[in-house]
Amino acid sequence: MSPVRRCSRTACGRPAVATLTYVYADSTAVLGPLATYAEPHCYDLCAEHSERLTAPRGWEVVRLADASGPARPTGDDLEALANAVREAARPQERAAEAGGGGRTADPREVGRRGHLRVLRSPDS
Repeated sequence: MSPVRRCSRTACGRPAVATLTYVYADSTAVLGPLATYAEPHCYDLCAEHSERLTAPRGWEVVRLADASGPARPTGDDLEALANAVREAARPQERAAEAGGGGRTADPREVGRRGHLRVLRSPDS
């Protein structure tokens, strides 16, 4: 017997990644991370079948997030990444702002990145 659990869908041999459980009293289908062990009234599904899962009319599908897997980036994450790339692409502008901004420069300051400063060691 193979230690890898397979998708419960007919003619699908892909490895299971999620477990589907029906709560008939609440008319709810609960799709969560793969259960620790196979339950007789639960269905193990592969990634493709778990993404395409639909429930009967009038039923609700509850998808529980799997915290162990990688999270998909949100719009805020992508915007923050784009802003960081834009900032890194402008080193000449930052150097001009740091040197000619009218502020007194700290003689210990070696470099600057945004609001962070790199200071020379007091021993040197």
